[in-house]
Amino acid sequence: MLATIASAALQGIDAELVHVEVNSGESGDPRLILVGLPDAAVKESDDRVVSALSNSGFKPPRTRTTINLAPGNLRKEGPFYDLPIALGILIATEQLVAPGIDDYLIAGELSLSGATRPVRGALALARLAKKLGKRGIMLPPASAAEASLVEGIAAYPITSLDQAARFLSGKIAITAAAQMSGITPNVGPDLSVGDFSEIKGQHALRRAIEVSAAGGHNLCMIGPPGSGKSMVAKRIPTILPSPTLDESLEILSIHSAAGQTLSGNDAHVFGRRPVRSPHHTISDVGLLGGGTIPGPGEISLAHHGVLFLDELPEFKRSALEVLRQPLEDGYVTISRSAGKVTLPCSFMLVAAMNPCPCGYLGDPRHECRCSPSQIQRYRARISGPLLDRIDLHIEAPALSINELRQEKLAESSESIRVRVQAARQRQLTRFTGTRTTSNARMTHAQIRAHCVIDTALGDLLQQAMEQLSLSARAYDRILKVARTIADLAAADRIESPHLLEAIQYRSLDRNLFY
Repeated sequence: MLATIASAALQGIDAELVHVEVNSGESGDPRLILVGLPDAAVKESDDRVVSALSNSGFKPPRTRTTINLAPGNLRKEGPFYDLPIALGILIATEQLVAPGIDDYLIAGELSLSGATRPVRGALALARLAKKLGKRGIMLPPASAAEASLVEGIAAYPITSLDQAARFLSGKIAITAAAQMSGITPNVGPDLSVGDFSEIKGQHALRRAIEVSAAGGHNLCMIGPPGSGKSMVAKRIPTILPSPTLDESLEILSIHSAAGQTLSGNDAHVFGRRPVRSPHHTISDVGLLGGGTIPGPGEISLAHHGVLFLDELPEFKRSALEVLRQPLEDGYVTISRSAGKVTLPCSFMLVAAMNPCPCGYLGDPRHECRCSPSQIQRYRARISGPLLDRIDLHIEAPALSINELRQEKLAESSESIRVRVQAARQRQLTRFTGTRTTSNARMTHAQIRAHCVIDTALGDLLQQAMEQLSLSARAYDRILKVARTIADLAAADRIESPHLLEAIQYRSLDRNLFY
């Protein structure tokens, strides 16, 4: 007897329909034959399924049984298919009558006892079920809770193979998972990482961080060891604006596809942006994404959040260079033999580095022992095209003893966040009806419409461009930063102080690197 069950395969952060076809009663040796381009994890499912069937009170097939995962040209990976394969065997061997099984999309891993275990990509599976017009989706409980974020599709939590069989046969009823309501805007920051009030001195750096967070601009901090670069970077999440509902769903989709099963206690569920800080030994694939079946890397996991690269020149040159296109476009396309996927990666890059290998170039209290050639080689690890894509370059000088001894607290994260949130709200209002959510992501047409400057300011910007030998890309980025500074000041137009401040954020890289 032939049974067909709808399941899915992940392709990047999206899901594609997979039909699990089970045919039993064939002549030949009694064994399971699995076809349809499965990987090793899928091939191992037959052993898990047989044990799960036996321990759930069912009989494993006693004839030759063929299991086909269609379409055959789509590579399948992971334990998605344990539950649909087991249910298909029950139907094919006439141990289960489930007339309404076509109404559901089914996925789940099975333990040897028959209990279910979560699978990744529940949000993508739920979106596919909704697109296909299914009545609901059957998933393990943790995955069903995640899938409930998709409106218009019922996510049924399945705890075991036996429960799934009884539900499909109409013997029991299962209540669909309640719509998860954890994603809410304007949630307070997570102060467990610290507060900006703890930062002593560094007023220029604090201001640059505020501008960067307000507009989603890329930023590079340059300073000696102990100047507070990493300390400031760790506190950036406390001033970031809350993501919108659409942004939160995109964040959740990527983390779900990467296998990070989400729950009600997850920070992203409660409206906070992701912050990723990979070690400088990370590979190109780990940073960009990829694998046999392409999946998200660190830049996609930082989507709508922050990617912090500490000790920037210590990263491999090849790893840094792969950032150039994603920084410009906000997405990355990865091609492998198994297929091609496009992953979103609209993130805010925050980088930190020393001015030289020893770190003390320009420090009045420490002597730099690096030779000019060593300094040049160190700085040459960061290419000009990559620097061009970083909007703000700011120096973090060493703190004096008097600054360290100050007892008075600086401005708190909460007060900075209020200004950042207000600036972002102005941007959301400005870009209503478009895919743009921050000034850093403005298109050329939007720059012409919203970054208008008068003739005097145009002459000023031209003079700065010529003196600093800046590129055409830097011209647009200066205007974007100036627009953000104007938003922080609640100004409708870019004025002279806004433009001058934006220009000075582009001057440091020319002094240090050229």
